[in-house]
Formats: sequence, structure tokens, C-alpha cells
Amino acid sequence: MTDGNNRSTPSAATDLRDLPAFSDGRNHSLPGEPEWPVKEVVVEYDEGWFVGGYDRVEQPDGTEKRYYWAELSPATVIVAVADDRVLFVEQYRPTVRNTQLELPAGIVESGESYTEAGARELAEETGFEPDSTSLLQEVWCSTGVLRHTRGYVFAEGLTPVDVDHDSNEFLSPRSVPVEEALEIAREPPTNDATLEGLLLAEREGLL
Repeated sequence: MTDGNNRSTPSAATDLRDLPAFSDGRNHSLPGEPEWPVKEVVVEYDEGWFVGGYDRVEQPDGTEKRYYWAELSPATVIVAVADDRVLFVEQYRPTVRNTQLELPAGIVESGESYTEAGARELAEETGFEPDSTSLLQEVWCSTGVLRHTRGYVFAEGLTPVDVDHDSNEFLSPRSVPVEEALEIAREPPTNDATLEGLLLAEREGLL
């Protein structure tokens, strides 16, 4: 909800499912059923691609506190391997003001699974379409403040296709030898999604 100056104004309810958000049809990373009573849910900011607000919660000692959160659509992160090489993308991240070498990733669109989104994002970002995909793990991210789930997908059997970047994506695909992938990913600047994806794939014996 916005006022006449296009600023978000608070909306209140007892369940986030009752509130308008992500009007473009994308999925929610909705929380589970609360163990502590939720007295009120307030959305203070709704930009369409993420929603910010708080739950007014009754704590075990009877006191009440506002727990602030930002909700993002679920995301997929892809560990793609072909010919003993792992496929990365190099891109500048304006939020942290540096260029990072990271795993391909993107938002799960409405109606997609993590694996379907992973195959689509891989093709869009790198120009390679996988023959097969499998879900390594679903996780909640930064649970102190975010409502955001992430699915790690393993992809293999890569076939070249046309690249179709989004208008805000400026990417350079790069591949690195499997045995060097983790070491390269640990070089600063790095990010959690890339390290977690590679560690999960290694744990499953896929690297």
C-alpha cells in the first residue's frame, strides 16, 4: 500500500497471507506456524520484489516485541558441472560495490520448482541448458532478519543455447577446474550462496 507520494504505508493483519504482496505473481517465502503468539503482522514497505515489516509477538515471559523481517521470493543457486569444470558467472554487485565470481542464481518464478528455475536461470545467464538437475538442499537464509528460502541445484549435461540476460544482468560466464572451484570461491570477495553450493555438492560427492 502506498500514499499519494508513492511511499509505503503500514498494513496490519494477523497473517502475512492476508496481506497484498508480490502482485506480479511471484512466490512467497512464507514462514511456518508460530510457536509464540503473533498479535499483529504489519507490512511497512512493499516494493513488489520484496516486502518489509514486522510481527508483534508475545514472548514466553508474556512481554511483547516487534520482530522485523524482510521477505524475498525463493531463489535457486546452480552448481553446474561439465568436462570436470564448474560453471561460474562474474558480475559486479552494486549493493556491495565489488565484482564477484559466483554460481549462477536467480528468483524462482511462479509455478516453478527449484530445479526448473535452476535450469532456466542457467540457460539465461550462461547460455548452457542442462540435461538433468537435482535438488541438493533447501535452506532458510539469514533467519535473524530475512524470510527467504534458497534451493541449491546440481546440473550436468550442458548443451549450448542462446543467452537471454535480464535487462539488469551484466554477466561474464567463466568455468574453472572442479578441483580448484572451492579454493577460487574462497578468494575475497565471495558470498554465502557460492560457498554453500559448492560445499553441498562436494559433500554429495559431486565435485
